[in-house]
Amino acid sequence: MRHVWIRGIIGLIFLAAAAISGMSGKLEIMGFYIVLGGVFLFSAYDIWKKSGRGGE
Repeated sequence: MRHVWIRGIIGLIFLAAAAISGMSGKLEIMGFYIVLGGVFLFSAYDIWKKSGRGGE
């Protein structure tokens, strides 16, 4: 279950980096960070649901 937490935290860090990049005007990097954050958060959610602790 620890890897789910780590992937979730990394995903949130990438989304925070996207917000900072967007405020500084680097839109290409912002899009890249949004995609990376989404991939990490989706994989964490998918593993969490498959583990049976996702409220089936």
